[in-house]
Amino acid sequence: MILAAGRGERMGALTAALPKPLLPMGRMTLIEHHLQRLAACGIHEIVINLSYLGAQIRSQLGDGERWRVQIQYSEEGEPPLETGGGIIRALPLLGSAPFLLINSDVFTDFDLGMLTEAVRSTLVLVPNPVHHPQGDFGLDTSGRLSTVPPLLTYAGIAVLDPALFATFAPGLQPLKPILDAAIARRELHGLRYDGSWMDIGTPERLETVNRLLGTRRSPR
Repeated sequence: MILAAGRGERMGALTAALPKPLLPMGRMTLIEHHLQRLAACGIHEIVINLSYLGAQIRSQLGDGERWRVQIQYSEEGEPPLETGGGIIRALPLLGSAPFLLINSDVFTDFDLGMLTEAVRSTLVLVPNPVHHPQGDFGLDTSGRLSTVPPLLTYAGIAVLDPALFATFAPGLQPLKPILDAAIARRELHGLRYDGSWMDIGTPERLETVNRLLGTRRSPR
């Protein structure tokens, strides 16, 4: 599942008439990078949640044939349901097995194939960036997530068991309370990644990534 429903308010004018997942990053859009990488590691069945200007995303990506994937869309309407609510709404499309979850606005060279064989819920964690020094979760000696410092930052990449959401009602719902409940039950594991990763949450970070990719493009 690729999360693509948000407004991207910190992007300012860039997302006034364009959904954030369609912002150019190099020669593709943010979300197209993910489709390409998912297909490359053997993931071909993809669910994308839609809300803000979602019709543009559907029109741009279609059924996913260009990337050798099959896309289903989970429509949320307005306003978006936040991450937890968006996942809960999409559960009928996701099936009963653990699924890979990725934010459409992260840039990373993390090998998504490392998670394709995961049989337990696992979050990818990265060292805390400057804009998020407090971190999100800790890792205990068994590799399970905890709330005990030192804390690392959730990378927006995970494998999650649909059963984690079974007791939560549909509707507007952040993800963190769902994860905190799973941590209390010792049902979440973590994987630390120290390679390239960036949350593309501002125009400045998008520009940084485009410089890294050796190209500068602006949305038309």
